[in-house]
Amino acid sequence: MIRVLLVDDQPLIRSGFRALLDLEDDIEVVAEAADGREAQELAGLHLPDVALVDIHMPVMDGIEATRRIAADPALAGVHVVMLTNYGMDEHVFDALRAGAAGFLVKDVLPEDFLHAVRVAARGDALLAPTITRRLIDRYVTTPPPARAGEGLEELTGREGEAVVLAARGLSNDEIADRMVISPSTAKTHINRAMAKLHARDRAQLVVLAYESGLVAPRTP
Repeated sequence: MIRVLLVDDQPLIRSGFRALLDLEDDIEVVAEAADGREAQELAGLHLPDVALVDIHMPVMDGIEATRRIAADPALAGVHVVMLTNYGMDEHVFDALRAGAAGFLVKDVLPEDFLHAVRVAARGDALLAPTITRRLIDRYVTTPPPARAGEGLEELTGREGEAVVLAARGLSNDEIADRMVISPSTAKTHINRAMAKLHARDRAQLVVLAYESGLVAPRTP
């Protein structure tokens, strides 16, 4: 059973998402919160697998709530998915750096919304190829100063290769094909790289890959 925490300051939005999730046999909404501070408290109380968190809220916004959840070792199993009305705005990059597993636009199709919850619960990133492309474009236009990623030197050659491919938007199956290995081995390389780089999930791993200089953005 996938345990979900809903966080949005608009009751109508929460009730709509809850009605959709309650129809699924493998998903349970364990709590609802109206602001980031309450979200942090309820995450600690219920330990959900997925927290669907609105970016713009009173008291404490979703990005700060995500940052605090990500910084708490007791909440390492909570995968935060940001909810936004605006698509790929500036807040999305801040959310990914804060530790979000990805993001969803609130007008997403119901089937895509349910798929996203299940993907997040597995610990995979919610970064579609088009989103990854735009993330890469951001680093092409305004590249951040390269910084030495903690643990970067600990990556094996194959782990580093897998991270580079993940940062290019490839799935585990595609990484396996490219590296001529099994999908389970590709997943192992990614998981070990996340552990060494202290990345909570695949989304943060992609961000770290670019910010550390392990991957250089390709000029369009």
